[in-house]
Amino acid sequence: MSAATLLSWLEAPSTRTGVNFGTAAGDWHRLPYAALARASRTTARSLVRSGVRAGDTVALVLPSSPAFVAAFFGTLLAGATPAPLAPPVAGALTAAGYDDRMSALLTAARPRLVIAERPPACPLPPGVALRLAAALLDGDDGAEDTAPDRAPAALGLVQFTSGSGGRARGVALDAAALAGHVGVIRDWLGAGPGTVWASWLPVHHDMGLVGCLLGAVLAQDELWLMPPEAFVRRPLEYLRCFGLRGAAVSATPAFGLDHIVRRVRPADLAGLDFSGWHSLVVGAERIPPATLRGFHRLLGPHGLRRGALLPAYGLAEASLAVTGVRHGQQWTEEKSVVGCGGPLPGTTVRIVGDDGRTLPDRTVGEIAVRGPQVALGHLGGDPRDTRITGGELRTGDAGFLADGQLFVHGRIGDGLKVRGRWIFAEDVEQTLRDAGLLPPRATVVLGQDATGPVTALVAEDGGAPPDPAADDAVRRLLRRTVPGADALVLRTGRGALARTPSGKPRRRAIWHTLVQPAADHPQP
Repeated sequence: MSAATLLSWLEAPSTRTGVNFGTAAGDWHRLPYAALARASRTTARSLVRSGVRAGDTVALVLPSSPAFVAAFFGTLLAGATPAPLAPPVAGALTAAGYDDRMSALLTAARPRLVIAERPPACPLPPGVALRLAAALLDGDDGAEDTAPDRAPAALGLVQFTSGSGGRARGVALDAAALAGHVGVIRDWLGAGPGTVWASWLPVHHDMGLVGCLLGAVLAQDELWLMPPEAFVRRPLEYLRCFGLRGAAVSATPAFGLDHIVRRVRPADLAGLDFSGWHSLVVGAERIPPATLRGFHRLLGPHGLRRGALLPAYGLAEASLAVTGVRHGQQWTEEKSVVGCGGPLPGTTVRIVGDDGRTLPDRTVGEIAVRGPQVALGHLGGDPRDTRITGGELRTGDAGFLADGQLFVHGRIGDGLKVRGRWIFAEDVEQTLRDAGLLPPRATVVLGQDATGPVTALVAEDGGAPPDPAADDAVRRLLRRTVPGADALVLRTGRGALARTPSGKPRRRAIWHTLVQPAADHPQP
């Protein structure tokens, strides 16, 4: 593979296949690849006229839209490197929190230019220019429909981590390795000629961008692309992409399956046939076994096979995928932890202790990854502050290997060592879920204060009246699950829980802003 592979589809773009863009109103707008290629070339010429040079970085603050596709590939055609960032979404983050995050990420990425739908509220770093997407696409310089005569940059993508374990960081991905990784993912999922894809994931996130958008576009497969806010409001429309429109491949975090099960009734699925849906990657967070069973229980009567659910593990620093249950195989669980399959071709995984030595099977430690898809390094900050050394990535995630399969517990920073064994927030959440005591918008946070270990359930109650009996039951179960720790139940308003743009709880931020202050005032 070479860096040019990311642009090879532009040489003969299809007029028969394309991308169907969903709108917030629930409609669909289809553009064939030939039209997207023209828009990409127009954007590339506009970027060159705007002063973008070969090797520059261009930040893309755009939603799932034709403008994002044109800006992403137009940046590559201009010989520059795209750096997708989350656009503002109402209710997802407080304005101050979003602005602070955007400012920090732009400082780390150091782009020549920012492309956005509208000017960002935060001031741009010195030397960074702004261009609105509409102006780039509409800019007609009178030139023929050609791309600038520039070689693609060796750096194919600046991708940002979710920030679930701390501050979000930019990672630099080699263009040729990224293109090769997209091919590995397609083979893993059984995506061949004529495969139809569907996705609701944000295109700035690794699973949505590398796993779905690039997987479809580089092969010019038909793609149904919903904006995340449309999926939140109308999850049934996402299912119709598979039950009516022939989509066969997709990806989602586990909470997406939970959302579907909560919002879609069995009667809503009348007339839908999911027998052709052969690959649904489930990843991005700890996967509760009950979530997979509940989703299959809802869609199984309409043809969805259990083997279509493919638990996987990955992260931005590894481009996307590290391990995954193979297409057509059955997922398994061990001690209530779902297996995320074995390493993908070319990838090796080991579990290491604090000293970096490999641990034996079924011993919990840190997941370490080596493979061609591992990032070249992090952007910004102290160059010594990196988890990538000698081509191996220390992920900061905890798990164990058993018979060649990876089982993921969670973030090492989201756990406590109690009486010689690790207890992770995800394990505590699963215990509460099994007991029927985990509210829909809630998370467990673990930490240490001045007096000792603390475990807390923090729930967005939306102004619901307090239920002292339920809170007492939660505290009793927390004390049994995390022996010796103080047990707290905190109720907050809607939207108070800090989350990453992909929806994962930012437990460290929640600890510092909500739990630690409350720990100074013990509950009964």
